[in-house]
Amino acid sequence: MSDKQIQYAPGLPAENIYEIKCPIIYALDIIGQKWKLPIMWYLFGKEKTRYNELKRSVTGITNIMLTKSLRELEEHNLVHRFQHNSVPPKVEYSLTERGKALLPTLNELYTWGEEQYNIDQAGPK
Repeated sequence: MSDKQIQYAPGLPAENIYEIKCPIIYALDIIGQKWKLPIMWYLFGKEKTRYNELKRSVTGITNIMLTKSLRELEEHNLVHRFQHNSVPPKVEYSLTERGKALLPTLNELYTWGEEQYNIDQAGPK
């Protein structure tokens, strides 16, 4: 086993999940910040996207947060940054295969969230 491999407890933890190694918490640490999912969700529908297009499409995000989120997603190999050697500089972003692998899970989460929303909108019975 390499130094980077982590041994996770099998099954759902009965203990405090913040005190044990939990894959769900690890995944949420990677993608769970406010802007990362909207960025990734936008990139799912595009082959390549320029920075300013992302900025316009992710409503409310600041330049600082977009840059920070993209860098963190890139560090986890979820987003690829491609810089063209041109004047003016041109940078494009796309999802990596690892990033694209999240789509089925996010679709399931979307379905679950939609069901919960509909239940909550119906009110108590």
